[in-house]
This record gives sequence, structure tokens and C-alpha cells, in this order.
Amino acid sequence: MSISRVTSKGQVTIPSEVRKALKIAQGDDLLFEVATDQTARLRVVKRQQLSDLYGALRSTKPFPGKEAVRDEVGQWLGERAKGSSS
Repeated sequence: MSISRVTSKGQVTIPSEVRKALKIAQGDDLLFEVATDQTARLRVVKRQQLSDLYGALRSTKPFPGKEAVRDEVGQWLGERAKGSSS
């Protein structure tokens, strides 16, 4: 069992053994569910990262690389800017 003290600002340090047991990492959110009998349940809500979605969709063509994508976006933005100035 681990104990933490609440600071004057309402902050609590989660003991390392609790963080390890619940797999709490930096950036995770904690959800507190309070019951009517004054007990509380803590749930860890993991943050999704964009890189977690890699491979989720099937590709129709090979990835040309970051530089090629940046060039294409730059050309598109340049054409769009020309069109809006006329």
C-alpha cells in the first residue's frame, strides 16, 4: 500500500510502484469516478498518438517520402495563392 499527501494546490504525487502497476505514463489522463459511498475509482486514459495509426489504412500507392510530399503541398499552396489573388 502506498500513501501520498495532497498539497495546498490539490496536487498529488503518484508513487512509482502505483505508476508502474497501472502503466501510467507522462501525458496520460486520469479519470476519477466517485461513488455515493465516498469511495473513488481511478482509471487511466491513454493518449493516442498519430504514430499509433500507422498502418491502419491500406495504401493505394507507395509513400514518396517527406520531401516529395512537402514539395507537392508547396506547389498546391502556391497555385491556391495565385488563384485567390486574381
